[in-house]
Amino acid sequence: MKGSFAFFMKGKSISMKNDINWYQNAIFYEVYVRAYADSNGDGHGDLRGLIQKLDYIKDLGVDCIWMLPIYESPLRDDGYDISDYYTIANVFGSVDDLRELLKKTHDRGMRLIMDLVVNHTSDQHPWFQAARKDRKSPYRDYYVWSDDDRKYQGTRIIFIDTEKSNWTWDGQAGQFYWHRFYASQPDLNFDNPKVQQEILDVMDYWLAMGVDGFRVDAVPYLFEREGTNCENLPETHQYLKRMRQFVDHKYPDCIMLCEANQWPEDVRPYFGEGDEFHMGFHFPLMPRIYMALGKEDVTPLFQILKRTPDIPNNCQWCIFLRNHDELTLEMVTEEERQWMWDFYAAQPGTRLNLGIRRRLAPLLGNNQKKIELAYSLLFTLPGSPIIYYGDEIGMGDNIELFDRNGLRTPMQWDNSPNAGFSHADSSRLYAPVINDERFKPQQVNVEDQRQTPESLYNHIKHMLAVRKQHAGLGSSLLEWIDTGNNAIAAYWRIRGEERFLICNNLSETTLTFKIEMPTALTKGMDLLSGKDIDMPSSHELCLNLASHAFVWLKIN
Repeated sequence: MKGSFAFFMKGKSISMKNDINWYQNAIFYEVYVRAYADSNGDGHGDLRGLIQKLDYIKDLGVDCIWMLPIYESPLRDDGYDISDYYTIANVFGSVDDLRELLKKTHDRGMRLIMDLVVNHTSDQHPWFQAARKDRKSPYRDYYVWSDDDRKYQGTRIIFIDTEKSNWTWDGQAGQFYWHRFYASQPDLNFDNPKVQQEILDVMDYWLAMGVDGFRVDAVPYLFEREGTNCENLPETHQYLKRMRQFVDHKYPDCIMLCEANQWPEDVRPYFGEGDEFHMGFHFPLMPRIYMALGKEDVTPLFQILKRTPDIPNNCQWCIFLRNHDELTLEMVTEEERQWMWDFYAAQPGTRLNLGIRRRLAPLLGNNQKKIELAYSLLFTLPGSPIIYYGDEIGMGDNIELFDRNGLRTPMQWDNSPNAGFSHADSSRLYAPVINDERFKPQQVNVEDQRQTPESLYNHIKHMLAVRKQHAGLGSSLLEWIDTGNNAIAAYWRIRGEERFLICNNLSETTLTFKIEMPTALTKGMDLLSGKDIDMPSSHELCLNLASHAFVWLKIN
């Protein structure tokens, strides 16, 4: 790694009152409701189960819950195939349950955002059913139709393992319909003003109920134009700005989080001039955390953050290690993708589409020190971190299940047969509990880890507590440090008069290295141990880090 650069973001500490920028330093927690806690014994997690676990989430250090779709749905894609935007699926509960969840979440000083799927609906949605039955139906123009499948040939297929085309023939309609994802998810036609208004009406309904915002799904694909790849089109940004204007006008403390799996320079327009999305996922950063760990080389991290453009002061990146989908390798080079597959997905069945279907702990060999190191990077690089449910205890996965279902298994609360997730007979569970010897509930569960001081859960909880005490660890200037050894990821985080020195040993061996200190800095504190440290008179700090160890220092 040669040279250095600055990466700047502003932010505020989270407050439930009068802080419209609360998201800039918040800790997010992604919950798949179906997998989290079953309150009624039907084998499916539900909203009341989530209510029962709010104290756990709050105690972990979470500021905002991101809840995967709970709308009425055939659940062919775990709720991302919506058949009614205004109804909650019976399996999850009722609107009254959601109101209670919102109240109790807010009572604990946390917020809650929902998934909003705008690109497509389920093929079971009444709009699509009406559209396919009658060409003269007012709903026909809610979707994208063609007499042949030759339009928009420059458009890539996203689910290459399951779909051969973005067009599917509908015999009843007598035409092909357009879809960027599964064939059971026809795309909405955003050239229709009525579709645009329908989405605004849906947003209004849930925000008025008290939801704190939306993670907006698959936003690059809203419009289609011949001769383009049908991604990131100007018309898409025009409509998204309209959505933001609506939120700012009626719900100014609510947010929109952008899911755009694109290169950083292509995500930048989704922030607009601070008038489009409040937040955007930094997809390309995530695989490069794994590259840095696997190669014991900080260069992939350095290069992608150097490539990342500045964003408006009222915006923020969302960064993550894993989520409910495969570990996407779309935003890497062909060479990098092959390396990731060879290193992290050599086992048959672990590759999916252009990605890897593994959870965090299996990816990192169930090595607690390595997992904690990954979290050190997550919690100290620019952006608001998101933790995927179960990753705080190192849950495993089940690659025998179809597609991405193996990443969405029941939360493991204790060592009972159903892991404390449900008192239903195990045959009635929506998905089996992990039975891998390394990751089964008898080995990995919340109850045991909460009682074990050196557990992964307690280490992550402590790291989160420290981060929340020092806002500069999340929103501040990032300045890389060249230690002369690429196995050390070292950087300053600078916020006003505060300086934080972060050093991460990416290697399997103990390393000793030196950091040049600014002359005015004389004292410091090891934030994770709470111990004071003295700066050397030579202005050169010598550090010794064991394999996969890290240190967070506050320097005065």
